[in-house]
Amino acid sequence: MSQQIEIKIAGLNEILRAVERVSIAVSGGVDSMTLAYAAHRQLGKDAAMFHAISPAVPPEATERVRRYAEAYGWTLKIIDAGEFSDEEYLANPVNRCYFCKFNLYGAIRSQSQNCILSGTNLDDLADYRPGLQAAESFGVRHPYVECRIDKAMVREIAKTFELDDVYELPASPCLSSRIETGIRVDALKLRLVHAIEQCVREKLLAATVRCRVRRNGLVIELDKDVYEKFLAGGMGLLRNELGQIGVDHGYIGSVDFAIYKMGSAFLRDQ
Repeated sequence: MSQQIEIKIAGLNEILRAVERVSIAVSGGVDSMTLAYAAHRQLGKDAAMFHAISPAVPPEATERVRRYAEAYGWTLKIIDAGEFSDEEYLANPVNRCYFCKFNLYGAIRSQSQNCILSGTNLDDLADYRPGLQAAESFGVRHPYVECRIDKAMVREIAKTFELDDVYELPASPCLSSRIETGIRVDALKLRLVHAIEQCVREKLLAATVRCRVRRNGLVIELDKDVYEKFLAGGMGLLRNELGQIGVDHGYIGSVDFAIYKMGSAFLRDQ
């Protein structure tokens, strides 16, 4: 362990001990899983993990949270945050994440008066994150930000904790982030997105896969090297297979491929 990471872990531990009782929003990604592990390590049963399930949450993320909770004895509460009953969220406006997080933190607050912690890291502050406004409404704290911990440091901390199936997890925002701004979010579209991403990931052994739902059809985004290798090898068979997945999920339309661009379904000027 490097001295820098040792100092960062000590800072996290200090915050956790000072708060004493916490409720952590655990999505199943590297940030929140690492924070949950650190909190349980320090506070035991005084750290409660809240994981929300919905059509926007990949089932493998839920399975990961359940598995860790069982393995390490976490206090875990599975909840429905209720965003799919919120018309403002379903309309998929430019600040959709605000309504997602407001519902999430509201659901946690309805079950716990403990301090709510999120896995927001320092890098997240450089992006447009309307969910942080929702966090303010519930007094949510962001220990990584307070300790000046960025994404790379989170991964190093997870590696130090020997969270071997977590520290290399690729970034994977909620499935609703694949739907172009202004296109209504619904469970059928999200099941389609997940099924296509799973298929492409398995066929191409690709770490980064995004199935974007756009007004003119589906666009599968891949890392540049995978995309170029895929083009060179031909795409006919896979395109046909993805087309059939689309049909099985009620979608008939074009399926195209592009190089991955972070947040490309997000249209800020709307």
